[in-house]
Amino acid sequence: SLLISALGIVPDVRRTCTMDLKASGNKLYLVGETRKELGGSYYYRLHQLVGHSVPRQAKAGPEIARALHRAIAGGLVRACHDCSEGGLAVALAEMALAGKLGAEVELSAVPADGGAGRAAEWLLFAESNARYLVEVEPEQAQALEEVLAHVPHACIGQVVREQALTVRDDQDVLFSLPIQALRDAWRGHLTADEEGGR
Repeated sequence: SLLISALGIVPDVRRTCTMDLKASGNKLYLVGETRKELGGSYYYRLHQLVGHSVPRQAKAGPEIARALHRAIAGGLVRACHDCSEGGLAVALAEMALAGKLGAEVELSAVPADGGAGRAAEWLLFAESNARYLVEVEPEQAQALEEVLAHVPHACIGQVVREQALTVRDDQDVLFSLPIQALRDAWRGHLTADEEGGR
């Protein structure tokens, strides 16, 4: 996907939003629709997959961005991160690493293109455009849903104090990784056994 960076005037810096997870018990929402779009991704090349398209234009992108901006400006969002390279899985890991908190996520709740056949691999790693992972306090969840009413969104999990990233699919645990293991992998400090298992 084309990445365009921009600079702009921020009327109130106190209303800006960082990506680090803030507090256990907060809810995690995925905003935007996930599609079977692994084509061109690192995951796609690593596993030599076939039958996956590249991310296509997201016509709803501007509407999603405007709705999310209203939520952030309204003070509803504690943390926000885009789902880009590496998709949802990498966004979750980066938010957990930055906030030094864990997360529990349910893949069956992810807003996704139902015609593609839901599979954990592309729900986790697809790089579909115009998607954001958002942290919100439980008491602000209803207000957030009202602001996002006209764009795809769903509560997919919560922030936890436990130092682990746990992902379930229909309640079955797919994996639970310690935050320290994520940090070691990010820094390139995998053991020889871990390197061989990649």
